[in-house]
Amino acid sequence: MSRSQMRYHPTVGYVYMPSMKMRAPGANGGYLVRTNAAGFRSDREFVQQREPGTFRALLFGDSQTAGDGLANADRYSDLLEKTIPGLEIYNYGISGTGPDQQLLAYQEYAGVEHDLLIIALYVENIRRVNRRLITSLEADGEEAYYPKPYYLLEQDELVLHNVPVPKKPFTPQTLPEDRRPYVYSYCETNVFSRKEQPKWGKLLPHGPLRRALKDLLIRFSRFQPLPDYNSPANPDWLLLRRILETWQRASEKPVLLVTLPHYSYFVSTGDAGGYQTRFRELSQSTGCHLYDPLPDLWKFNAEERRSFWCDSAGHLSPQGHQALAGLLAPVITDIMQTAERPPRAVGDGMARVH
Repeated sequence: MSRSQMRYHPTVGYVYMPSMKMRAPGANGGYLVRTNAAGFRSDREFVQQREPGTFRALLFGDSQTAGDGLANADRYSDLLEKTIPGLEIYNYGISGTGPDQQLLAYQEYAGVEHDLLIIALYVENIRRVNRRLITSLEADGEEAYYPKPYYLLEQDELVLHNVPVPKKPFTPQTLPEDRRPYVYSYCETNVFSRKEQPKWGKLLPHGPLRRALKDLLIRFSRFQPLPDYNSPANPDWLLLRRILETWQRASEKPVLLVTLPHYSYFVSTGDAGGYQTRFRELSQSTGCHLYDPLPDLWKFNAEERRSFWCDSAGHLSPQGHQALAGLLAPVITDIMQTAERPPRAVGDGMARVH
């Protein structure tokens, strides 16, 4: 994400520049970033009323969903539209955000007709909702720390803080000492830590050798990127869970929660059980649809799985978006067909995708 693509928003923190068309640098020479008048990556405007016979889903997520590194047409949301007749997806993904900011964006922008709410949660986002500033690399190469809105659980109530969001970022020199523990870094769950990134970048630039070393470390070092999910009583999980519960209660339409795996789980699933258990518990208690693509991704061979992630971009690759669209298509089709059936008698229950 480049700050040149973004504009300040007093509640969400930032959204994309509206009606933008620009070339962004990427792993394969660059890609086109195009937004609509609402300030979201889309080749069309978001309108209030849907066309008759159209099933409209609103999709929220971070850069994996917004499509960093890809043109709009290559994202899994746009591929799903081409795959499923009658499906329309409004992609509200915002790069660099967590579910806290995405909930605020939902409250701000999602007042359009729709049939389904999809929350695509990159599981690493448990860290983002528990931070108050976001690290950004500025055009001059210097780091800056941008304030963000955040929630706290106060006497078991979800309370919003830091709104309106301050416009001015901190620098390494002006950042107060007591705020440093609340800075989110995009590299903090990498197998190579943020401090190690420059060293490894010089010794092993992105390529087959660095990729092979990363894979070996992930497999044999018992790398655990997200111990935050291991306990149902973890304070970070309790905050994320309450945000998602609040969001689901606010939705008058069915909710599909999609858990996008951390990049390390494409290589090894040894540490995925924590987050899988937590989200199953959440789905069972709220009644939302849940789809965890990781078991299905592991039906692909190792070479295919590895191709689903782009190391240099730090995001799903074009092949990853294609695979995810293929896996999500039957899940969404089933929800669409269920919505078209006559209501069931009381006591029949409601099926959920697990």
